[in-house]
Amino acid sequence: MSESTVFVVEDHPMTLRGVVAAVEERFKVVGTADDVGAAIELIVERDPSVVLLDVNLPGGGGAQVIKGVRAAGGVRTRFLAFTVLTSRTEVVRMFAAGVDGYVTKSSEEREVLDAIDAVLDGRRPVSREVAGYLLDIDESIDSGSSVDRLTPREREVCARIARGDTYRECAARLGMSVKTLENHMDHIFRKLEVQSRHELTRRLLDEGFIRPDDQVERGDD
Repeated sequence: MSESTVFVVEDHPMTLRGVVAAVEERFKVVGTADDVGAAIELIVERDPSVVLLDVNLPGGGGAQVIKGVRAAGGVRTRFLAFTVLTSRTEVVRMFAAGVDGYVTKSSEEREVLDAIDAVLDGRRPVSREVAGYLLDIDESIDSGSSVDRLTPREREVCARIARGDTYRECAARLGMSVKTLENHMDHIFRKLEVQSRHELTRRLLDEGFIRPDDQVERGDD
């Protein structure tokens, strides 16, 4: 299994140095950025496993980083918000953009590292300061994109299937059994209201989750 990599987006130099030092105890840090434009460019280029993302950034904020990376085809990278901002408005905005977890800068170092592990495992870690919002946050998020209904793991499956992997290839790449992969696909089909991988790919193209040149046509498994 390949090494998990982390990219850190933080605009305060002292905080950035401390965060990088802490993260490097458990993960490989493949880059940093301190504004939206540089973050999008470097994340797409380096394709990290997880981005530890400050919410309040020059040039549009953390939500804009997520949207920019997704639009550029970076669908595998997961995002963990790391911020002092815990207002309901900010939390909803970040989850609407597609963040996979939300931890505060007051968290202990171990909690942040554990949250990165949780995001890698397809879970949605949140600090207790924002946990109460999750009771109704999914209903509050604008669900204009049906892809927003998918879990991080389901989005990862979609990315591989839409790019042409067979079920066996996808399962092997993601470290799961074919049966587990089929269960994920059943959930994806129901959530997106499609009947085949061809319909799924069309939906993902229409909603900008993948680009036309990402698609490789194959038959169903």
